[in-house]
Amino acid sequence: MTIASNTFGTALIGQTEKALNAILERQLAGTGVTEPQWVTLTLAVVGGGDLDRDELVGRVGAATRFSPAAVRERIGELSAAGLLRDGGDGRIQVTDEGRARFTQVRAAIGPITERLWGDLPVEDLAAAGRVLAVVLDRAHGELADA
Repeated sequence: MTIASNTFGTALIGQTEKALNAILERQLAGTGVTEPQWVTLTLAVVGGGDLDRDELVGRVGAATRFSPAAVRERIGELSAAGLLRDGGDGRIQVTDEGRARFTQVRAAIGPITERLWGDLPVEDLAAAGRVLAVVLDRAHGELADA
């Protein structure tokens, strides 16, 4: 589907987000990992693979706006699936299986990402990043004020 206008606004942001999520969902199909679980697993892996539970809950909550209870549920689901391990000492570790699943999905997403924006000028990507960061920061402010 082609957008009739490339005017920056909620429609373009929303359609882009929906398309990117559809691509992610395709890559997650058959892995047993949902999109919210993927975000949680990703933040656990990029956080070093061994994090304080509360730190992981905070990171995921800040990135997604999921409630702490919802994040704890995702951690529990990933632990039950053998992708995370709750050491019982307040620490969460990414298991070998969790790291392998993360690597598998990232390997599939990498070439797609490259096709989507790998050939765009660095300056354009930097400008898009700055604009989206400002919009995201303001959106977080709106949510905090509500």
